[in-house]
Amino acid sequence: MNEKPILVEIKQGRPGFDQFINAWLCSEEKTVVVDAGSANSAERLIEALDALNVDRIDYVLLTHIHIDHSGGLAPVLARYPEAKAVCHAKGLKFLVDPTKLWAGSLQVLGQVAELYGPPRPVPPERLIPHDQADIPGLKIIETPGHAPHHLSFHWRGRLFAGEAGGTFCLVQGREYLRAATPPRFFLPETLASVDRLLALDDQPIYYGHFGRADSSHLMLNRFRNQLFRWQDLIGAEMNQDRKDELEERCLKALLAQDPELDAYKMMDAGAQERERFLIVNSVRGYIGYLTENRQD
Repeated sequence: MNEKPILVEIKQGRPGFDQFINAWLCSEEKTVVVDAGSANSAERLIEALDALNVDRIDYVLLTHIHIDHSGGLAPVLARYPEAKAVCHAKGLKFLVDPTKLWAGSLQVLGQVAELYGPPRPVPPERLIPHDQADIPGLKIIETPGHAPHHLSFHWRGRLFAGEAGGTFCLVQGREYLRAATPPRFFLPETLASVDRLLALDDQPIYYGHFGRADSSHLMLNRFRNQLFRWQDLIGAEMNQDRKDELEERCLKALLAQDPELDAYKMMDAGAQERERFLIVNSVRGYIGYLTENRQD
């Protein structure tokens, strides 16, 4: 198979959610899959891998345990009995018993969580804590921010960043970069993670949603600037005397004033609805952070 990473789209079957969730397939000395999609779309991922003639997986690398990245893990491991999954050590228990993970996902995501579906338990013997993973050629970087237990992977000269650098896709050929900062969000930790990735050599960067770019340094610096831009724009809305519809006002301000979001205008209605939901969720993360750190 092609030695370059292959983007494996995992269709979700809901308007706006196709061309949004993906895994990455790397086939060299070892066959590696980065992220496993959601529970309800696991069979679609397996069918896509079958179509690519994948008959063995050595490792599944989980960037984080959010259910759109880890929910499909149990069925994928069942299909490929040789595979082991690498996950942040502190996230393992939520894969072995996903009860709390599912409850938290329902609370935060609501109907979107229902779309993704409840994860199945993963046998503990199929999991490798990230701090015990000894895989030649793999460098694991702890990148908390989007999630407390987020990891990024440097593999064969490529950076698989999950959502540590936001989400990135092309919309009718135009770039769209969005911060992914759900509650609880901590800006200093997120910036430290970005700086940790910037300390690596410049290389292609591969995202969990939904594409790649040639220069990790270029994209991570753009994302870093976006984080400060959102802090300023959301902070300005919070500092107004009016408190009505704060989240909606922040959404409008970001869409109007963040040039990285310009391609939103070119999305179809379903994708725009998805992005409004996710931007508002990220706004909530900022509001929580800025409220906690308000200087009186």
